[in-house]
Amino acid sequence: MRGIEISLNQTQKIRLQRALKQLESLYLRANFNASVTVADTIPVSNEDTILKGHGTSERDGEVVATLCGVVERVNKLVYVRTLRARYKPEIGDIIVGRVVEVAQKRWKLEINFSQDAVLMLSSMNLPDGLQRRRTALDELNMRSIFEENDVVCGEVRNFQNDGGIQLQARSQKYGKLEKGQLLTIPPYLVKRQKHHFHHLEQYGVDLILGCNGFIWVGEHVEARDCIVEDQLNNTEQQITKSNTTKEMPLETRRSICQIANAIRVLSILGFNVTLEVILETIDLSSTLNLGIDEMLGPEFHVLVAEREAERRTSMTKRKG
Repeated sequence: MRGIEISLNQTQKIRLQRALKQLESLYLRANFNASVTVADTIPVSNEDTILKGHGTSERDGEVVATLCGVVERVNKLVYVRTLRARYKPEIGDIIVGRVVEVAQKRWKLEINFSQDAVLMLSSMNLPDGLQRRRTALDELNMRSIFEENDVVCGEVRNFQNDGGIQLQARSQKYGKLEKGQLLTIPPYLVKRQKHHFHHLEQYGVDLILGCNGFIWVGEHVEARDCIVEDQLNNTEQQITKSNTTKEMPLETRRSICQIANAIRVLSILGFNVTLEVILETIDLSSTLNLGIDEMLGPEFHVLVAEREAERRTSMTKRKG
């Protein structure tokens, strides 16, 4: 129960502690051979040459763990993956960030990393949609694209010599995010998956699970066609402006708040945040006929933990 900061009565504390202990026992049972703590010996084959990776060391001819976590093996490489770690970028990661500075030919973004990420002007689509060289005029108009405090979605392109990372936003699915909520959760709760962009049609909401722990929940936006005209006439510009100032429907606002609160509950409990678990949490609140504000109450946290313990227990029994 360490790290859970919600006001529970004595009965709720007992119920939550029981559910979390059940989840912990299921995890340890499934990862008995892989879980290690500091100074534990990692069994390896002495016949092969073993490459000792992160979280390992050699002592008296044995490979021992220097971190608490799960042992991972890639060919001859052995390393320990910590369960609760800071965000470690990988090329191809989908991230959500906030612009903190507009510099020469680049934007700097806060992405929940030790350094700000860099998005070059040449690494993103221009508003006119044309693939062309960036000019001095484009550089002067950078603030019309992104300015300070704008929320932006992009992809990790490569690593810089100083340890920083460079982003790219050349696809139509990347760019500025508006009309929604930005949530910050521990990065280790977001696992790398095939899809990080989700359109929840039943709610009219877009959900972006950033690998860096920044999650965006906002009104659905149709992606613009990749082929656009060279120049937009005044009528089209007026239509675009009217669309951007259009008020969000009340039902969509409620859906965004409901999804965001479901993510907050899962984060507080330390559960992995995936689309399936988020939808199950929303369904549970709807079944109980809870208001959006009631989802952040202590009783709902306990119910979510108990339901997750039951779900994983039944899954374990079916596999057995």
